[in-house]
Amino acid sequence: MELYNYFRSSASYRVRIALALKGLEYAYQPVHLNQNEQFKESYAAVSAARLVPLLKDGDTVLTQSLAIVEYLEEMHPEPPLLPRDAAGRARVRALALDIACEIHPLNNLRVLRYLVHDLKLSDDDKNRWYRHWVETGLETVERQLAGDPRGGRYCHGDSPGMADLCLVPQIFNARRFDCRLDHVPTVMRVFEACMALDAFEQTRPENCPDA
Repeated sequence: MELYNYFRSSASYRVRIALALKGLEYAYQPVHLNQNEQFKESYAAVSAARLVPLLKDGDTVLTQSLAIVEYLEEMHPEPPLLPRDAAGRARVRALALDIACEIHPLNNLRVLRYLVHDLKLSDDDKNRWYRHWVETGLETVERQLAGDPRGGRYCHGDSPGMADLCLVPQIFNARRFDCRLDHVPTVMRVFEACMALDAFEQTRPENCPDA
């Protein structure tokens, strides 16, 4: 397998964690977003959206981090990233989507560039935008985690899964932008539990070849 990713991309980090949790080897193919390498014709030939991550597994080419994670789950079901029961799987997917769909899209690089270059926001205003959506979004996740007895050491029970591999990269980004995190103690407890595992620690952004 080949994984095209950028070390600071939280979506890419999700997939790196999933691959590590499942013990799968892959070739790391860097695509530097800040240097606009995603717009090169060579990458556009494989990625219509010109985004990362992108996973190549033989003749199969996959985009969108959670679609990739679901594919890995189906092709390599052990260890599982989703619970066995339907209600548990739905809960974990909802937590993952709370982050991947409700927080991340408002704050990814394309949006931040548009705010500055097209809407002419100052860096201070851009950062205020970022912090607002991350802090309020994580507050929602906090309520989901703290109010459900199905939580455990991780987002769902005592094994890391799809929700955790979405949560951890979002906290890394939150810290980069000096977001307030003292209002989400359950979130941070889960984050610390995850970072005690090699799969999360070894794939963190600063440990990537293109960092």
